[in-house]
This record gives sequence, structure tokens and C-alpha cells, in this order.
Amino acid sequence: MSEPIKINEVKWRIEKTGQMKVPVVIYATEKLKEQMKRDRTFWQAQNVAQLPGIVGASFVMPDGHEGYGFPIGGVAAFDETGVISPGGVGYDINCGVRLLTTPLASEEVKPKIRELMKELFDNVPSGVGSTGKLRITKEELDKAVTEGVYWAIEKGYGNEEDAKHCEEEGCMKGADPKNVSETAKKRGLPQFGTLGAGNHFLEVQEVDKIFDEKVAKAFGIFEKQVVVMVHCGSRGFGHQICDDYIRVMLEASRKYNISLPDRELCCAPVNSPEAEKYVSAMKCAVNYAFNNRHIIAHWVREVFAKMFGKNVADEMKTVYDVCHNIAKLEEHEVDGKRKMLWVHRKGATRAFWAGRPEIPQAYRNVGQPVIIPGCMGTASYLLVGTEGGKECWGTTCHGAGRTMSRNEAIRRYRPRDVIAELEKKGIVCFAASRDVVSEEAPPAYKDIDEVVRSVELAGISKIVSRHVPLGVAKG
Repeated sequence: MSEPIKINEVKWRIEKTGQMKVPVVIYATEKLKEQMKRDRTFWQAQNVAQLPGIVGASFVMPDGHEGYGFPIGGVAAFDETGVISPGGVGYDINCGVRLLTTPLASEEVKPKIRELMKELFDNVPSGVGSTGKLRITKEELDKAVTEGVYWAIEKGYGNEEDAKHCEEEGCMKGADPKNVSETAKKRGLPQFGTLGAGNHFLEVQEVDKIFDEKVAKAFGIFEKQVVVMVHCGSRGFGHQICDDYIRVMLEASRKYNISLPDRELCCAPVNSPEAEKYVSAMKCAVNYAFNNRHIIAHWVREVFAKMFGKNVADEMKTVYDVCHNIAKLEEHEVDGKRKMLWVHRKGATRAFWAGRPEIPQAYRNVGQPVIIPGCMGTASYLLVGTEGGKECWGTTCHGAGRTMSRNEAIRRYRPRDVIAELEKKGIVCFAASRDVVSEEAPPAYKDIDEVVRSVELAGISKIVSRHVPLGVAKG
């Protein structure tokens, strides 16, 4: 493997070598780059750069680490000669984050934080294999994954302003449940409206610092404000869809004579029947996840209404709901010309700059909100997309990124020690299992401050505010 060539403080470029069709570009400080070099991140990024029809470069965000197919934090765009790859989307399709504001200051919430977190933990189903409070039929599931959050709104959950402040307005058009297996639907039915486990969480936070007053005001953010962050995805439904279509794409790769540098990058031409079916099924998982976060946000409002009054819940607004793990057909500039590209964002967040029509009208003059969660015990951030992100198709990081496997974290960190450290910081934690506490121990993740510093220095997004946790609920 050729060594990365330092371009500036946070941008490295691996020029074309061997079968690479485009360069690899990594956004990371020296510290973060060294962490990436310990796993297969660079190797996986170079493999992505060998796929047919790839445009520009194979990108890796600073939270990047080894994943299935693309590295986590991997981004690539493909033109009409290119491919669609489930390995460029991932298993937890539309694992994403919703940020809710409240009208409350932290001094009003801190005295009640333990009681609040217990209520939230009890009211929002979470954990491995957790089942939801909702009981829906298969026909209703088909409708929900076709209509996105508008299905939930019709049922009395949330409102249309929430939908307008979601990526894709909470519904990706073109979802077709006929292309989703019965196994996926069977897995998805009981988990509808659940948080899940692993790195998924529900967190009550305090806005610790404002970095950009103008943009923060546009987003409805003020210092010492209490906000709520919900991080979850498409659960077993999306996982099964990915699993099903990896098998399809392995056969398609052989059928279309696509030379794969890694079987995990199995794919099909963008206009092939296999790709079209996968995309329509992927969109079902995207809409499932939008509904998940939307319904959970409704239950969060219920708890705040119970503890602080209905007027407080009525004033809780959705800042934005962003996707990770998704492939989208988007218009971008390539060599001075506008082109439609299939952009794969694997563990990466869309970060469009001001003026893009995809941004909600309320934010169009400032740019898209970008929500970057840390890990429990560390800060999270709200960023905004900038024009510097045009190079990487309007993309930025998606979180802190792991530094060790879950099994290693379980071996290293005892749950009671992790909880004790959180308590020392004044953070209340409720978790569905002891293992998840160890898995999610803060040392198992990269330095979130260094990650967001990297994307700001690279000019691909800008920090708006920093939020510190008051309480966290883990699955």
C-alpha cells in the first residue's frame, strides 16, 4: 500500500495505484490517521476506489474505521456507468440522529434528571431484540415503510413540522415493500418504534457552548438549553434487507462480470434490475428508521409533558433528523458540469451547504444542520454544512468512531466502573444490559473533539454548538 501524502493538516491523499480508478482522500488529523492505520480502513478505502464508475475519489471521514464492505466513514459516488453496493450502505440502513429542542434551561432539569431518565427509559423500548409498544399488522408495516413519517403523523405521532425538518422530509420516495422479504418483515414487525441496542441511545443534553450565534439562532439553539438526541436505525428489518441483497449482489457481480477487490463490495450496475430492487427495499428500511425516530420523539414529548407540563412538550421542536448508512441519487458538479450521482454514505452524514433545495426552507440561507453524537460521557456536536464539502459530495463525519471492538471493550471495562465514572461527571445512565455499558465505555471511542475539529479544519462543515450529556438511556 502506498503511504498517504500529506496535503495539509487534515487531508491526506493516496494517488492512483494498481487498480484504483480514483484517489483515496482521508480527512483526519495525525492522531486520528494513526488510529485508522491499525485496522483495515485504508485498505478498504483503496478497494472502494477500484469499483466501476466511481467519480472523484474514495473518501474517508475522520471517525473512519473498519466496517463491512466500505469502511465506516466511507463515502463514494457513482455515475451512470457505476454500481450500487449494499456494502456501501451497511446493515443498519438509515441509522441516524434526531435532535429535539426544549424551552427549558439546564437548571430546571438537573434536579429532576434521574427521575426524567427513568421515565424515558421506561417509556421508550430498548435493548437487544426489544419489542415495541406498537402492535401493527404486516399490511400496516408495508404502508409505514412506503409513506415514512406521514404514516406516523396520520396515527397521531408528531406533526408535519417534524417531517419538514427531516432529511427527505421523513419519506424516501420509491420504497417498494414487494421487494422486501417476509423474513425482514417478520423481524421488523415487533421492533417497530424501538431504540435497539449497541451505540443507539436516547440522551438528554445541555448546550454547553455556542460557536456560531447566527446559525445557532436559526436552528433554535441557545446556551444552557436542554435538548434531546435520539440515535437509532432500522433494527432487524434493515439488517435483514442488507443480508438478503448481499446474496443477490454476489450473484449479480458474477452475472455482470464485475471484478471485485473484496467480496464484501458485491454490487450491480446502477440501472440493473438487481440494483433497482435493492434500492427500493433499502428505501423501505430508510422509511422504517424515520418512523422509529419519529415515534420515539413522540414518546419523549409525552414524558416531558408529564414531568414539566404540556406547554413544554408543545414547544419541543425537531431541529433536524439526519441519515447515516444510505445511498442516494443526487445532483453534484463534476468537472464543471451538473451530474446525477449515486452517493453512498456509510457511517457518514450529508452536510449540504446553504442554498441547496434539499434543505428545509427554514435553514436554506444558513445550511443543513448536521448532528454528530459523541459517546456516553463525552460531548456531542451540532454542525452546519459548508461549500467546502462540495469535494466530498456534501458529506461529513457521523460520530466519534470506535477504537476497539465491542468484545474487547467488554473485556477491558467493568459496567460498574463505567457507571461510576459517568456519575462522577454528573451523568445519569440507564441501560438494558450490563454488556452494553462496557461496549459503549467512552475509551472505546475516538476523541469526538478531535473528530469535529478535523472536519471543520478541512472546511467540509462548521461547528455550531457543543452539547454535554446530563442523562443517557442505552438499549
